[in-house]
Amino acid sequence: MKSNYHPVRLMLLVLTLSQTTNSLATEAIFNQAGGALSSTQLVSAVLAANPQLEVVQAIWQATASRIEQESALDDPMLVHSMAPQTIGNQQNGFSQSTEISQKIPWPGKLRLRGEAAGFEADAANENIAVLRLVLSSTAKSLFADWYYIHQAIEINRINQTLLAEFRDIAVTRYSTGLASKQDALSAEVEIVLLEHQAIVFERERRTILARLNTLLNRLPDESLPPPSKLPEISALPDAKSLHNNALQARPELKELAARIQASKTQTELAKRAFYPDLNLSAGYNSFWDRSEQRFILGVGINLPLDQGKRHAAETEARARMKQVEWNSIDQMAKIREEVQIAYERTDESMHVFRLYQKQLLPLADETLEAAIADYQAGRGDFLTLISSEKNRMQTQLQTEQALADTHRRIAELESAVGSLEPLPVVDRSEAMQP
Repeated sequence: MKSNYHPVRLMLLVLTLSQTTNSLATEAIFNQAGGALSSTQLVSAVLAANPQLEVVQAIWQATASRIEQESALDDPMLVHSMAPQTIGNQQNGFSQSTEISQKIPWPGKLRLRGEAAGFEADAANENIAVLRLVLSSTAKSLFADWYYIHQAIEINRINQTLLAEFRDIAVTRYSTGLASKQDALSAEVEIVLLEHQAIVFERERRTILARLNTLLNRLPDESLPPPSKLPEISALPDAKSLHNNALQARPELKELAARIQASKTQTELAKRAFYPDLNLSAGYNSFWDRSEQRFILGVGINLPLDQGKRHAAETEARARMKQVEWNSIDQMAKIREEVQIAYERTDESMHVFRLYQKQLLPLADETLEAAIADYQAGRGDFLTLISSEKNRMQTQLQTEQALADTHRRIAELESAVGSLEPLPVVDRSEAMQP
């Protein structure tokens, strides 16, 4: 019974060492991040640590192992026969025969089987690239969430401080008879509401942290460095060039191309099924009295008489090849659509961000400054001041949300194009800054 535990212990040891290696690689990336974490560093850490990649790599290794199996000859057959009643026969001796035989497929069959398995392995290998794209896009989107929630928490903190100052001003003006107690109470209510919002933001921060740590194969509550600032998007590449790049880079199309080659090989293999396989044999038979008759050489073939099933197999192979070819055409159309939709959404998000950054946020700042000046001069009421402050805070949050949304859309566009590297929409050195 003890020997049964060794494979289990070995497997556990390998898994533990793999997890430890991934953890050390992840922590090394975070140590390089210093005080802040960039999107590029997060993507690198996810691709180094996510266990889903190990799953698809194991699937690819299993598929690649089929190549040698499919291209190898069948095991030779050894047959030994004897006549039990001749045991101890002093006159004629003990009679027995031994024969060894080897099946030799028709020339080209083994090669085609190996090639078909090789193309299937190539297709499985592209699944690794597909998953890397998915993980990269997910990590970039979560990084945008990570950035936004930190900005939201900071905006909330600043506005709590500002409202506390407004409350102090209202209390001072109330003590001198220049304002009503209602002003101070209104400010206190707004502060409490911001405190509640801060609790919601903190809960959202922990939720995003748990999702990030899951991607990184870490405990949900492990700490992560704060995010670096998201760079602003200056412009998008030409849409036509992105379409062309997608048709060249998307691993789904490469996978289908490999499957098309595998189907063509299977079709050619189905044609070879009409030809017989050989069976070579050699043996020694002591049943024969004459010694020159005892050594035997033989050649055998199978008789492919049932042509119907072979025609059906060839038809099936051709149909499957057509299926994969049409799947490839359909996938190309879907990729074009996916790139165009992602492009339009990204372009829209960029316009929305510029609208908030260039127009709405400056207007909200000016409105708040005017409200503060009017209230301090006795020309405005406290309700207008509070309303202006709330509007400015909401505009700040929406501006940061628009920037985060733009980067989410960029992540979708990069995934649609099939690029792990950032698109040339911002200065690379700026994007890498912590």
